[in-house]
Amino acid sequence: MVIMMQVHVLHAHITHMPDIRIEYCVYIFDSESLVSFCKRASASKVIAVDTEFMREKTYYPQLCLIQVATHDEAAAIDPLLIDDLSSLEELLFNHETVKVFHSCAQDLEVIYHVFGAVPAPVFDTQVAAAFLGLRLQIGYGALVESYCNVRLPKAESMTDWAARPLDQAQLAYAEDDVVYLPGIYDQMMAELVRRDRYAWVAPEMDALVDEGRYAHDPLAAYLHLKRSSSLTRRQLAVAREVCAWRERLAAKRNLPRKWVASDDVLVELARRQPRTVENLKRTRGTDQLSKRDCEELLAAVRRGVEADPVSYPSVQHRDRPSGDMESVIDLAYALLRLVAEREGIALQLIASRDDLYDFARKKEGCRLASGWRYEVCGKEMRRLLSGEVGLTVKEDHIEIL
Repeated sequence: MVIMMQVHVLHAHITHMPDIRIEYCVYIFDSESLVSFCKRASASKVIAVDTEFMREKTYYPQLCLIQVATHDEAAAIDPLLIDDLSSLEELLFNHETVKVFHSCAQDLEVIYHVFGAVPAPVFDTQVAAAFLGLRLQIGYGALVESYCNVRLPKAESMTDWAARPLDQAQLAYAEDDVVYLPGIYDQMMAELVRRDRYAWVAPEMDALVDEGRYAHDPLAAYLHLKRSSSLTRRQLAVAREVCAWRERLAAKRNLPRKWVASDDVLVELARRQPRTVENLKRTRGTDQLSKRDCEELLAAVRRGVEADPVSYPSVQHRDRPSGDMESVIDLAYALLRLVAEREGIALQLIASRDDLYDFARKKEGCRLASGWRYEVCGKEMRRLLSGEVGLTVKEDHIEIL
């Protein structure tokens, strides 16, 4: 069954762009209607996609709604009520169709969990916006206001998307997240081509669909452990094992990691390295662990303690620049700001102060030393650092000498 909703008649006033008019949106909660919609949508070369999910009480995100829009229509698809999502899967994984998202990382993680793969090709309007003069990590509401002169409501931002039934206001809010994107994509692509920047953006988009970003390796979980920078290499070996234990248990029980054990608890266990359940239980924050949990956790501690020193994780200590080098980086940062303003690219997208330090030291693998970043900024930065060019102040602004 399809519920038709006259919730949108969009009139977007975008420079060089025709009005966007999506005359209706639909709420789909049965397989037959989903197949029909996906068949129509498959004729489009571009579809916008967004998801609503819940994960406050689970390890894995629970997909509660997936919104899809073409230039002509939009749908809110209810995966909690539809058993067969194969037609949606076929649509999402059609390599001839560009999937447009805004800030896609969490959406792709959810899709990866549901379907076991990441759709491609993908176009992220948040990433593209940073190449077109808007700020890095611009929010969706600000993007729509900038491109469409429409201010979106925020009334449903705290909705429990797993609760049913969904009302008209919730569905309208959800569909707002996709109905503007096909038109914004058209405008952005035209501008990227006009400025000859698509070749810069394409590698950034390709990186978003690397499945390694969304697959969870338990033995790599310690890399995200808060307060681990104070641990020795041997303690990090323990932290690696206890974090892997937490990751596997949280996944098995589908619970948030912190419900199993907090980061503070795991750091403390990596330091203390208890050998008995009694000693382990002396650590605050372990009351919820069963005897079996404690025994498995102690086994993880032992694996870390007994690990071959050759296998210890390395401790990454970043070199701090000297006072003189700080001054050099300040000068380089001034050039970076000048280039970013001139090119209309978000400064942080080009390079950070750490990148400038790495570039000045000619560190291998420096982001500023290759690709579009080198063409846009690295070449001039190299000339500045070698003394071939300089900076001066004219009429309250910096210029290159």
